Amino acid sequence: EVQLVESGGGSVRAGGSLRLSCATSGFTFDDYAIGWFRQAPGKEREGVSCIDSSDGRTYYADSVKGRFSISSDNAKNTVYLEMNNLKPEDTAIYYCAAVPRIVAGLLPALYHHWGLGTQVTVSS
Repeated sequence: EVQLVESGGGSVRAGGSLRLSCATSGFTFDDYAIGWFRQAPGKEREGVSCIDSSDGRTYYADSVKGRFSISSDNAKNTVYLEMNNLKPEDTAIYYCAAVPRIVAGLLPALYHHWGLGTQVTVSS
């Protein structure tokens, strides 16, 4: 059974930081890419960042580049998203998802398995 569980969301004021975690199980971690996505009310789900668990390559949306950092702990089958200098427009439910690494990227439609999300709220 493939499982992904997000944690670490919360409320922070603009300029603050949060660290999200995505704990995974039920698949071969090194064969997959893990992505972070977010969805704000009334908006489409968008890609935030992605990491190839095998070679460590990372991808970032332009909107978060330089502020967010994705990393993985392969021994724990866990991916992290460190979010710095948060802005109100970062407010959303954040999801992690897994896809075979050959199609790693920031397109939500590519991803096979999803967590249930964790809320991030940034106040001004």
